Amino acid sequence: MTAVLEVPAARTGHDTVPLPRLLAAELRWIFRRPRTLAVLGLLALIPIVIGIGLTLVSGQPDAGGPNPDGALLASAVNNAFVLPIAAIVMSLALLLPLASAMAGADAIAGETAHGTLRGWLIAPVGRGRLLAVKAFGVATVSVVSVLAMCVTGVVTGLIINGTDSLFTLSGTTLSVGGALARILLVAGWVVLQLWAVGAVALAISSWTEHPMLVVASVLAADIVFTILGFLTSLDWLHPFLLTQNWSLAPAEVLQDPMGGQLLGEGALRAACYIVIGLSLAYARLSTRDG
Repeated sequence: MTAVLEVPAARTGHDTVPLPRLLAAELRWIFRRPRTLAVLGLLALIPIVIGIGLTLVSGQPDAGGPNPDGALLASAVNNAFVLPIAAIVMSLALLLPLASAMAGADAIAGETAHGTLRGWLIAPVGRGRLLAVKAFGVATVSVVSVLAMCVTGVVTGLIINGTDSLFTLSGTTLSVGGALARILLVAGWVVLQLWAVGAVALAISSWTEHPMLVVASVLAADIVFTILGFLTSLDWLHPFLLTQNWSLAPAEVLQDPMGGQLLGEGALRAACYIVIGLSLAYARLSTRDG
């Protein structure tokens, strides 16, 4: 049963269904999907696997030259502060965007494929409110995904390394509260990037009834953007690529004093993608009748 069946049958006007009821129904539908729970479980396991793996390696892992992921892994050894951030940054390359893309694909294209979106379109729910409910669901999946990794990453790091291992790459030691604040800052920044991915997924999802096409399109764009980011001949294009500095910006939090230029640029870029993606989705939803 889908959330759309919980919408009242009355059709006396638009936006007569209480918004909290719509949001609650959407969340129940999202978190009853086995694939959503499977992805969240996989993401929660990643910091645990990385933490255990780092304790089994002999010496420092190879930083891999200029590879920022390799450098983060090397810094995460015996460091409970870096471990959750390293796990999140590594997952940002593919798995975290996959979670947001799947949520965006199921939100509109998935319901179109199952014939349930038509119930939303003919119910007393305005198109703007419909998009807001779907965007809220996608945003919630992104938040839960990142928070799950944060919790397991922090707990794993503290269990393996203890509270005395909370230090920055500059060598300064952080309090538990200070470390958690910085980890949450990275988590918030990553969530914003995932909201941008979700907005793009919603835009594509509103134009098709094939969820897998949405997921494939978003992940293909992720890969293409990453490749374009490596081409120095296209420096003029880099500021417009959503994935630009995904691996480098969170590292600013690991320094003392903490930087903020790359984080700010990434946040602004993500906000632009969110506005554009949701605008395109709304433009499509406002012209379709089923």
